[in-house]
Amino acid sequence: MFAELCALSNFTFLTGASHPEEYMRRAAALGIEAVAITDVNSVAGIVRAHSAAREIERDRDARLADPIGPERPAHIPKPPSAPIDTVPRLIPGALLETVEGIRLTALPRDRNGWGTLSRLISKGRLKAAKGTCEITLDEVMEGLKSCRLLLHPPFGYAGPGRDIWMRHTRRLARAFGEDLDLLLYPLYDGQDHPRWVHYRNIALDLGLSCVVSARPLMHRGGRRRLADVLTAIRQGRKVDDLGRTALANAEQRMRSQADLERLFPDFTAEIARSGEIAESCQFSLDELRYEYPSEVSGGETPAERLERLAHEGLRRRYPAGASQKVRDMLAHELALIGKLKYEPYFLTVHDIVAFARSRGILCQGRGSAANSVVCYCLGVTSVSPEIGTMVFERFVSEARDEPPDIDVDFEHERREEVIQHIYARYGRHRAGLCATVIHYRGKRAIREVGAAMGLSQDTLGALSSQLWGFERATRSQFERLREIGLDPRDSRLMKTMELVEEIQGFPRHLSQHVGGFIITEGRLDELVPIENASMEDRTVICWDKDDIDALGILKVDVLSLGMLSCIRKSFDLIREHHKTDYALATLPPEDPAVYDMLCEADSLGVFQVESRAQMNFLPRMRPRTFYDLVIQVAIIRPGPIQGDMVHPFIRRRNGEERVSFPSDALGAVLGKTLGVPLFQEQAMQIAITGAGFTPEEADRLRRSLATFKKHGSVSDFKGRFLSGMLANGYDLDFAERCFSQIEGFGSYGFPESHAASFALLVYASAWLKRHHPGIFCCALLNSQPMGFYAPAQIVRDAREHGVEIRPVCVNASFWDNVMEPDDKGGLAVRLGFRQLRSMGEEDANWLTAARGNGYREPLDLWRRAGLSPSVLRMLAEADTFAALGLTRREALWEVKAIGGDKPLPLFAQDLDGEAIDEPHVTLAQMTEGEEIVEDFVSMRLTLRRHPVALLRERLSPGLDTDLIRPTGLGSLSEPR
Repeated sequence: MFAELCALSNFTFLTGASHPEEYMRRAAALGIEAVAITDVNSVAGIVRAHSAAREIERDRDARLADPIGPERPAHIPKPPSAPIDTVPRLIPGALLETVEGIRLTALPRDRNGWGTLSRLISKGRLKAAKGTCEITLDEVMEGLKSCRLLLHPPFGYAGPGRDIWMRHTRRLARAFGEDLDLLLYPLYDGQDHPRWVHYRNIALDLGLSCVVSARPLMHRGGRRRLADVLTAIRQGRKVDDLGRTALANAEQRMRSQADLERLFPDFTAEIARSGEIAESCQFSLDELRYEYPSEVSGGETPAERLERLAHEGLRRRYPAGASQKVRDMLAHELALIGKLKYEPYFLTVHDIVAFARSRGILCQGRGSAANSVVCYCLGVTSVSPEIGTMVFERFVSEARDEPPDIDVDFEHERREEVIQHIYARYGRHRAGLCATVIHYRGKRAIREVGAAMGLSQDTLGALSSQLWGFERATRSQFERLREIGLDPRDSRLMKTMELVEEIQGFPRHLSQHVGGFIITEGRLDELVPIENASMEDRTVICWDKDDIDALGILKVDVLSLGMLSCIRKSFDLIREHHKTDYALATLPPEDPAVYDMLCEADSLGVFQVESRAQMNFLPRMRPRTFYDLVIQVAIIRPGPIQGDMVHPFIRRRNGEERVSFPSDALGAVLGKTLGVPLFQEQAMQIAITGAGFTPEEADRLRRSLATFKKHGSVSDFKGRFLSGMLANGYDLDFAERCFSQIEGFGSYGFPESHAASFALLVYASAWLKRHHPGIFCCALLNSQPMGFYAPAQIVRDAREHGVEIRPVCVNASFWDNVMEPDDKGGLAVRLGFRQLRSMGEEDANWLTAARGNGYREPLDLWRRAGLSPSVLRMLAEADTFAALGLTRREALWEVKAIGGDKPLPLFAQDLDGEAIDEPHVTLAQMTEGEEIVEDFVSMRLTLRRHPVALLRERLSPGLDTDLIRPTGLGSLSEPR
């Protein structure tokens, strides 16, 4: 048996030229029994190899179970894969490079070995900057246990480096004994045989055995050109200048046992030894599952605690008593959670949410698990489960055997408090953020590959700005190249285009996930290596959310949402000024006035429905119920739009098209959306009900539809889907239309559970805008930046709703915008210093702290608040001294008299300590147009007339401009 024990994947960034999945598929084709993916000081890519091995095994088992397969009509494409009998076993490992220059391939024998390897890599990365690792040989000898080690020989035969290597090798041999082997791998430079004989003799002297590996950099030789491009990008050079650092040939690829024995017939024993080592390394990533925090508290078991909290929440949510339906749903959910032992997961989420609420941080759960009775009772979500149509098995299922998914959105300004609480409670050795793999896409691929290939910056700029998609040598591509002034027959340009296409999807580096936390019962650094993020006080693991999902490991998404900050600030202002407490779950439901406002597309600032597309759709959709908002949120998405779902739904909703279903079974699935699939869950149900997918196959389809999926693979299911629909009696045209609609979700399909959670925030923000427009405007301004619209547009919209907006004033404003009584018994918005372009919060706080009964003149601010003359000039230019009876120019004149940014010298003042009076001058008054321009320069908005009003008579001569009022979004645009 032969095993490849040292394959370098593209997760050794800008070095390896093949995906881990490609290595596994190539190994299966070559009949290699086991493969070790060993990236440099990293295990970032091994989960992908693990998942690929599962896919290979699943495909083989399906073929063996049904060697003929279902009859497939000629027009349905056949899968391109060839029959494969070998399922290679993944051996997780890493190539350790120490600070002394020693290279060791470490292969864990068991779970303990994996834990020591993970801790060693964590130790090296946590003491180094992001993306680097510092491991010493002493740390390897002290901390690495239960691992097989393969020692790489030095690069040269002789020299001081070889002597140092020999000294370290003797230490390693004494420390690890039989667990250490000397690795022989070919360089294909004509010297491999004498080099191997030399190092085999050294191994004999040291009492070590030798083992052979092809040590591939790529799975096929066709990746040689891309490997050179990656080297050039890594070194910041052009491919033409690589010299000896470029690959001499395409031989450093994955090889079979027969291939290696043909090349090196004198080393068959060393080649066979790889199989012996592979047999001794039986650790599998499947052993890493379900290491959840136990969440035991006060002597209660997790099950007892969850049941107690759920029933306490039930009484709180339903003070008059819950219906029998809700009680039955709760009992069913608790029973299923207990059967699958997911209680700790729900308790972890509950504790995080409870912390946020104890700090007054507004949060709202979403995701599949959030729309359940348990989560509603725990306070994770404010969406009543009676509103939705979800079933609990959608996210907690015995068949799928995977953890549930709950995302919790927190106020974007305060999410860091929650993140640091998680680190503090569980410890950084038990909690860390997931990684996000940054892949080569579009412009980055063009610019980096093009630069490595020696294209000029002008050419790269033209390519990156004008080309989308890279079809090889197609007529359309030739035409597009000509249109932007490039020669499509240029060989270097065409090679670059081919390489850009080839590098698409290659990982470039790791970043941190927006908020996906993995939390464990034991040490996290024994589960997966931890490293520093570029952001201060953040530590991350090297696996991304797809890897975590593949292993079934707990992940809680701690996300941020600007609208939650706005809603919380709105609730605070209502409590302060109207003495009424509101929460997301206690807002008056199904208010007709709110829906009337939305039907008129009066939704500027309203969560999720403020875009142009949503505003255009609202009068057509005419929402009248909460579930209409759920559909409104989900339907204006790239997926439903590309799948041609919008127009059929509207025609059916308006009675212009008959609602019909091809079968009663699909009618039950699509009835609530009038026969048009709008949600991911419906896509899965169509596959199960209409095409005969198993629950496992449907879940794979769901994963391929996942939002923001890096590599869309939904098209891989087409043949299976169409043949299944035809077998169940549906005609081909209907089956293809169904799949086309499902395929649209590959761009961006929205789950119903997410849409329901978002719809609650749509209703809450719309309710605030309808009943408290001034407070909503104030909260929106205080939560910037967020949403589609600039403060100028928000202010103008509020004024059109009858809200009085008052200017920034040195004697009345604070840092935040605030509400103050108007002259009509209502409230007006007083703009805060945060609206000024150059004002800092610290200066604003000094100004308000020293204000007392008010300032009389600009000089007061300088004396009492200690503001610098430059800040005073900025305040004068923003017309904040108007309440003191000073025009903009008069205030600026007085501020200029104070002098430069340094304090005035003692002798510039008279004996009484008063500044010497400036002589009185008469300044020309600014025109209205000049005032408007200065408003926009200083604070990006104006409370005077709209700039177009000054030109309207010229634009529309002969019209009475007093009768013309700017309407629509065009009147809200901020001049540039």
